[in-house]
Amino acid sequence: MVRVVDGDTVIVRVDGRDVRVRYIGMDTPESVKPDSPVEAFGREASAANEALVAGRDVVLERDVSDTDRYGRALRDVWIRDGAGWTLVGLRLARLGYARVSTFPPDVKYADRLLAAERAARDEGRGLWGAP
Repeated sequence: MVRVVDGDTVIVRVDGRDVRVRYIGMDTPESVKPDSPVEAFGREASAANEALVAGRDVVLERDVSDTDRYGRALRDVWIRDGAGWTLVGLRLARLGYARVSTFPPDVKYADRLLAAERAARDEGRGLWGAP
């Protein structure tokens, strides 16, 4: 991991070069978009992402598409979590900091993401909490 850009984008070192990676299947409030205000929960989503991935090795999993229209690599990002693995986007959705945003054909984990978003909404976490 090189650095966190915001809640749904990181820069990762791959084969000696920095690659901008956009998480597949979810979207977080904007916190660094040029000429745009910071959206509600944008800083919190970025901080949650930072807490999950900062200083850690990550595993990148490609679905179907390689890049998005902005040239960012589209990947599911995984971290080792004890004896298992955690899908970072799924954890952000469960915490209430991400909305599901799918773009076929990249829908491998869409059902899991939707369930996590529903749980966060039902429990009033993050974006779904009281204003």
